[in-house]
Amino acid sequence: MQFTRTLPKELVHRAAIAEVFLTDAKRTGEDEVLLAAQLPRLHAFHDDTLAPRTHHDPFLVLEACRQAIFVVAHRYLDVPLGHKFLLRAVESDVPDLTALTTGTTPTEAVIAARIEERLHSRSGMTGLRLAFTVTVRGRPALSARIDYSWMRPQDWDRLRAGQRSALGLSRPPVAPLGGPCAAAAAVGRRDPANVVISPPRPTGDGGSEARLVVRTTHPTLYDHWVDHVPGMLELEACRQLALTAAVASGTLRAPTALPVGLSARFHRFAEMDLPLVCRTAPVLPGAGVECTLHQLGTPVAEARIGFADRDGDTAGLAGAGGTAPGRMPRTGRTVLT
Repeated sequence: MQFTRTLPKELVHRAAIAEVFLTDAKRTGEDEVLLAAQLPRLHAFHDDTLAPRTHHDPFLVLEACRQAIFVVAHRYLDVPLGHKFLLRAVESDVPDLTALTTGTTPTEAVIAARIEERLHSRSGMTGLRLAFTVTVRGRPALSARIDYSWMRPQDWDRLRAGQRSALGLSRPPVAPLGGPCAAAAAVGRRDPANVVISPPRPTGDGGSEARLVVRTTHPTLYDHWVDHVPGMLELEACRQLALTAAVASGTLRAPTALPVGLSARFHRFAEMDLPLVCRTAPVLPGAGVECTLHQLGTPVAEARIGFADRDGDTAGLAGAGGTAPGRMPRTGRTVLT
């Protein structure tokens, strides 16, 4: 595998070359693809933390896997570049946090992708379940599964127009909803531009809630224009609110812990011009933080996130020993492009 240049940005659905992490790909079997990724030493979003930058953020590695789903579809299954992609479910686990320690050079990772299931409709193949194993310096660093599907642009337009019309919304969105954000330090960040939730407030039942704040100018979360809230932004909102809830409950010492376990599923598109509320259930010792996203009272997505402090102490769903989250059913849809 080569690490000397990135794959074409169009192949991984990114606008900025700096946001492309994959450098190579080759098919090794009917259902297997091997990919290479270079993880940057300092990324303006993924490495923005109040803690010493000793480890790569697992969400950065998950982003490399997210980019890999496009490579598998476009390069090896002949899905046209113009097709639209939908994220249905994602799960990840960090079996050994020390495998994600940073060094004095960019980290070279090898991603083994395996097709676990092909989804079909009358028109042919419409999606996949991919399993990923990421190794760094020969050591297992992350395992993941992503369920996703794709559709023709005209089908996409019809689907989006129908949902927005049912909500009484124009097409495309007039403007995203902004608003005040939580303090950067409260979610473990240095840069206020990387905060994606409003100040959290208690819900009265032991949980907390905050509104997702959409900034379409963000160079990573909105690398290119989409007419909804991207799935990775939804996961980041859940991560940030879960951190504040875990710290408030005493489960975590600081909001700089790393997300070492994730299990999430998506039910519908999240509209950027309607309030999107993120809620946590009461945080219980030894359990992952349960998060849900709601829009107009309707569930949009749900996630369970476990954290580990950077020194290896664990809290929640998974830790240095690696306890994989339960597999998410293949339900719902939200966009990934």
